[in-house]
Amino acid sequence: MKASVYIETSVFSYLTARPSNDLRAMANQSATSDWWETQRANYNVFVSELVISEASKGHPEAAQRRLAIIADLPLLQVSPEVQSLAQALIQNHALPPKAEADAYHVAIAIVNGAEYLLTWNCTHIANAHTRPKIEATCRVFGYEPPVICTPLELTAED
Repeated sequence: MKASVYIETSVFSYLTARPSNDLRAMANQSATSDWWETQRANYNVFVSELVISEASKGHPEAAQRRLAIIADLPLLQVSPEVQSLAQALIQNHALPPKAEADAYHVAIAIVNGAEYLLTWNCTHIANAHTRPKIEATCRVFGYEPPVICTPLELTAED
């Protein structure tokens, strides 16, 4: 059985962006494309209405590219449990109030039982300082947190 992966919006931004001249962005774009082409089939991948909402913002052509690539992906739901956990992540200082959308991404993955949360958001989500706080808050509320990682880190075993 394939593991489940909730893919947060930043991954689609890198996947569909025009090639960057910035070395770090270029490396992230390359890693994301490689993951999408070689690893995605090893997982059941999901998005949410929040991903669709975020992907639809910005430059119209870029938004169109993002929306096209996620159009056929199944959606995880934002339930009352997701809302409660997202607020708990902020109230328990796992994430700052300005990162409310990020708290929702984390909560959507957790409440819906995703085994992995794939993101390039290393400011608030895939961050060595926030991960333990996110994990502790989730466990207090009875959830087992997913593995939070970037496309560079998520490779299926042979």
